Amino acid sequence: MFRNKAFSLLKLIPLMSGQSNVAYKFIHPAIASPGHRCHRSVEHRQRYTMCPDSAGGRPISAPQTKVMAEEELPGVLILDIGGTHGVLENLAALLKKHFHLITMKEFLENKKEMSKKIQSVFVFECRPAIDRELLESLPNLKVIGNSGVGVDHLDLKMISNFGVKVTNTPHAVADSTADIGMTLMLASARRLVEGCQIAISPDTRYFAVDWLGVEVTRATLGIIGMGSIGYKVAQRARAFNMRILYHNRNRRRKEEEKAVGAHYCEKMEDLLQQSDFVMLVVNLTPETHKLIGKKELGLMKPTATLINISRGAVIDQDALVEALRNKVIRAAALDVTYPEPLPRDHPLLKLNNIIISPHIGTATVQAIHMMAEEAIANMLAVLNGQPIPSEVFPK
Repeated sequence: MFRNKAFSLLKLIPLMSGQSNVAYKFIHPAIASPGHRCHRSVEHRQRYTMCPDSAGGRPISAPQTKVMAEEELPGVLILDIGGTHGVLENLAALLKKHFHLITMKEFLENKKEMSKKIQSVFVFECRPAIDRELLESLPNLKVIGNSGVGVDHLDLKMISNFGVKVTNTPHAVADSTADIGMTLMLASARRLVEGCQIAISPDTRYFAVDWLGVEVTRATLGIIGMGSIGYKVAQRARAFNMRILYHNRNRRRKEEEKAVGAHYCEKMEDLLQQSDFVMLVVNLTPETHKLIGKKELGLMKPTATLINISRGAVIDQDALVEALRNKVIRAAALDVTYPEPLPRDHPLLKLNNIIISPHIGTATVQAIHMMAEEAIANMLAVLNGQPIPSEVFPK
């Protein structure tokens, strides 16, 4: 219901003079149809402003107008199109329907003219970097639309001081990130990566009968961070008949807990001591930096697995190396590290009881498309002076 309300706001965005109607183009796919790396897997604090007329997702029509020429569209700054770090071409095509795209190269080559046109910045994979120098050179900038949930790469307070709003895309990332959490848990439990290596190795002559994994079904899962992603993890875990514990700044409502069979642990230590699998789904803040260190790892069962789909810096990686080497815990499965990628000689890469994936929590065709749609809706809402579905505020 909450998602429906947030996305029904897209139908309310009035059009800039002469702009094509976005009311039907950017309805979130989760509503419209049935059933890379810095922005993945973390949830950030936000405030949502709802329009009472949108309750229940009732369609509200917007007047049809003529499509504007590209030069008349509001300018959006992007790093580049294509290449190693640029916006994917299909996403650029999506942006072009509503914005005049200006690459960083074009901006730097003609700052005087381009700076006046740029009203928004589309941040894709943490790029372009937003610093004071850039903000000072964009007098008409109104919004920075981040593609993804995590905004720890953005100085929210500094940006706010320039009168610029920041938005993110929490709705688009939740399912895909929850999926990668379950994927890592299952792969680690059943030693899938090791098994694949054995199966394809030219040295393999037989499969050892004592090569065993552990069960996920009926095991205890401890979720640290029960926002929308954490809750979707719980929904999936319930299908495995898992006992679900969670620790969060704020306790979920009783009916929400009951719906997934989750039990609240006021103290994180209690969750760590009881869980067979511990999954980190928190946003990176000064409070959560190295949230899991030597002490916390020592509280976990020696048979437990630590899974991280939030941010690499949430774990003290030196302490994790020691814990894995000394069998303090059974295994770890990480979609995020610090830095990314790790140096090729990092000790975590030499261990056989760890799985590391290249921050692919939202790396699906569907998720990146939905993130772009949500970011576009957010930016247009700001430029049109309308309620912003997903604005992020500095603390």
